Amino acid sequence: MRRHADLPGVRLCFTDTGGEGPPVVLLHANTGTSEIWSKQIPALAAAGFRAIAFDRRGWGGSVAVPETGRQPGSIAEDLDALADHLDLPPFHLVGVAGGGFAALDHACWRTDRVRSLTVAASNGQFAEPTLQALYARLAPPEFKALPAVLREVGAAFRALDPEGTAQWIEMERASQQKGAPAQPMRTPNSFAKLAAIACPVLVIAADADLYAPPSLMKLWAAHLPRHEWTVIEEAGHAVNWERPEAFNARLIAFLRAVRPSAGA
Repeated sequence: MRRHADLPGVRLCFTDTGGEGPPVVLLHANTGTSEIWSKQIPALAAAGFRAIAFDRRGWGGSVAVPETGRQPGSIAEDLDALADHLDLPPFHLVGVAGGGFAALDHACWRTDRVRSLTVAASNGQFAEPTLQALYARLAPPEFKALPAVLREVGAAFRALDPEGTAQWIEMERASQQKGAPAQPMRTPNSFAKLAAIACPVLVIAADADLYAPPSLMKLWAAHLPRHEWTVIEEAGHAVNWERPEAFNARLIAFLRAVRPSAGA
């Protein structure tokens, strides 16, 4: 069900399946809105979870409200305010691509709230100089000048699913509101921050991802205290959209294996 919450600095638009199951909060990529989770939300609900996905501030239906809070805020803080608004118990947190940046930011900060963490197809936006140099080589100006669909959607999906590709293009086109600024991290992501993540972590890479290839993701994932590692084949940066069956199966198996936390 599509709803709105008036939170500090934003009228946040979100979807919440409700129910008594363990909550799973889904953070979308920079190129898209909570609609990118339309292939995950029904599967999670059918598996007994309460799925919650929101449009970040300035994207989709979430509108900044300067009169009620500072701008542009951070995704992690908006998530925290939404969790307060919904009175959520400890929840599972899932972020893909740019949503993975924010998921790491929140999980490092609110260790008491995050029951498990899943980060998919994301370079993590780390401030480490070695990774910054690597990002620059992976995504030079010529690469960034390409249409988003060529940068982010895998070649196999574009070739075999033109309808799904057209849907992705439309979601990307309608995602960011004109003039809306990107929200920064609450604090810069770093390898040192990862040491604070004590909950179970699943890292999902996509073998045809041009932004966050598996070899890059392994560099930052190695700094987690513990994690499970999965590579989904024949998928690009939009892994959950391109290969939903494989993505859902791996995610749900991981979530089911996480032991309940106190108060959950």
